[in-house]
Amino acid sequence: MANPHAETTATVEHGAAGGADHAAPTAFGMTAPMFIGLAMLVVIGIMLWQKVPAAIGKALDGKIDLIRKQLGEAESLRKEAEDLKAEYAKKAKAADKEAKALIERAKHEAEAMLVKAKADAEALVERRGRMAEEKIAAEERAAIDQLRATAAEAARQAASRLISDRLDDKADKALVDQAISGLNR
Repeated sequence: MANPHAETTATVEHGAAGGADHAAPTAFGMTAPMFIGLAMLVVIGIMLWQKVPAAIGKALDGKIDLIRKQLGEAESLRKEAEDLKAEYAKKAKAADKEAKALIERAKHEAEAMLVKAKADAEALVERRGRMAEEKIAAEERAAIDQLRATAAEAARQAASRLISDRLDDKADKALVDQAISGLNR
């Protein structure tokens, strides 16, 4: 087997010799970096001849115009949004005022209903009181009438018993005769 260390040394020496080859001039006496620089100049010259910077400028101008147009639309949308916000703020304020007015009206109506209910209740109590008094008075009159009727019936029965106990047929005949003679006069 060969010595691996010897191969590495040979490669390094060959690389050093190869590095000298790079510095050597190529066709037309130019080195590789010079050839790349010349190719770049040719490409830039073609780009200038074909007016590529003007096309890029036009494209950028178009993009700028598009952005300006979008900014203008955004500004108008912002203005519309602010107008809508102001309009809704006015509507909200008006709604708050209307709600307060409704609440105030409801309070007044409730107070009026309370006063009316109180007056109606007082009138009802008074009317019921009068009705109760009238009913009591009617009951008293009915009781007095019934008491009178009972007393009259008791008096009649008592008088009937007295008359029947004190008067007999003779006394009855004398009374009847006396009544008849009083009629002739």
